[in-house]
Amino acid sequence: ARAEEMAQSICQEAGKPITLARVEVRRAIGVFRLAAAELTRFGGSVVPVDLDPGTEGVEAEVRRFPAGVVVGIVPFNFPLNLGAHKVAPALAVGAPIIVKPPPQAPGAQLMLAEIAHQAGADPAAFQVVTCDNAVAERLARTRGLVVDPDEVHLTCGTTDGLRHLLGAVPPGPVGVEDPGYRAAVETARAQGRAVRDLPTTAVLDETVLRGLAAVYTTPAHQHPLGHVMGAAERTTLLAAAAATGAVVVEDDYDSEFRYDVAPVPALAALGRAHVGYLGTAAKSVAPSLRLGWLVPPPALAEAIERRRAITHDAAPWPVQRAFLALLREGYLDRVVRSARRVYAERAPRVAAALAPFAEPAGPSAGMYSTWLLPHHRAVAAREAALAGGYQVNLLADYCRTARLTGLVVGFGGVTDAELDAALALLVRGLEQAPDQAPDQAPNSR
Repeated sequence: ARAEEMAQSICQEAGKPITLARVEVRRAIGVFRLAAAELTRFGGSVVPVDLDPGTEGVEAEVRRFPAGVVVGIVPFNFPLNLGAHKVAPALAVGAPIIVKPPPQAPGAQLMLAEIAHQAGADPAAFQVVTCDNAVAERLARTRGLVVDPDEVHLTCGTTDGLRHLLGAVPPGPVGVEDPGYRAAVETARAQGRAVRDLPTTAVLDETVLRGLAAVYTTPAHQHPLGHVMGAAERTTLLAAAAATGAVVVEDDYDSEFRYDVAPVPALAALGRAHVGYLGTAAKSVAPSLRLGWLVPPPALAEAIERRRAITHDAAPWPVQRAFLALLREGYLDRVVRSARRVYAERAPRVAAALAPFAEPAGPSAGMYSTWLLPHHRAVAAREAALAGGYQVNLLADYCRTARLTGLVVGFGGVTDAELDAALALLVRGLEQAPDQAPDQAPNSR
């Protein structure tokens, strides 16, 4: 009876003839039976199944491999084709399976379990693991954000998550911190949204949020000034969002790297109904991984899932598989702990070099610090570093209507020797910079 229900489900979701749907279910059950038999035969010590795509799932070539080297990847359209020929090798040794079902198949894991049951397999022999599960566990452990794995949407980075979120938000302008994250501004504009500059000194209350569809903020470590949003400010912002209907976009880009104080819990942990949470692996692993996660407000989840299903949008499964391995093996935790120690040691060195010439914009945390000084002196220091092969950003480049000037000095991604060399070049440029600004220079702070 359940096999017929699964066939009917495939028929409805994929629009396939019922006869073809029944064939798919029978094929899957046959493969899982074979996998279960081989699991019993080899005691879970080998990967025994390599299915010939030309068969109906009963005939299969059995080969021996070292245990644990194969992890089954369920294809994107699972369970419409049930992906049994992909899954069986991993199931045969009880290996983890990365399952990323599309939104139109929310019961994918339940169906997988049902197929295993139909095959007469021991459920204890199978373990279904998703990257979403691992991210959800990490969010609860490190950010105090307790969510169901189904609420975690894997993306191709922060801006990709912001794009999905804004696509589901009602029409209207987006407020963005000024100075702030330049990519967030461009992403909002690319979505056809007007951008309203929000001074970082402003309290984000009802007056500020009124008329906005969304407000983008970096509460754990304001980018690029470094301030931390206090408890009273967070309460005010959440109350304003509830009163105005604006969606708060929380970019939690480097909260894991706080070494001056204990990390502040995520804003979304205080107000899930009004906050869309954005996270990324760019800082902890590498920007080129292009993997992030979005936890949208519950009211927007369905619209986001529907849009992603239509556009076949998903984070690449090899990237998910790699990141899951880093999480499960503890690599990511080790990297974060090591990076905290390194950054905590480097931040005072940066401060010692630049404090005689500039004023810190905020507390030193994460992998960079921002320094306020007149624009012409910042340019001189930047040019001196650039001549030596080091790129240092100007604070003015992060501003739109704000008139702050200075330097944003990153100290991650370099060796200690390279950092010392870059700081020496910055100091030389500042020492040689004229005291008076040329007439054409922007106003200094």
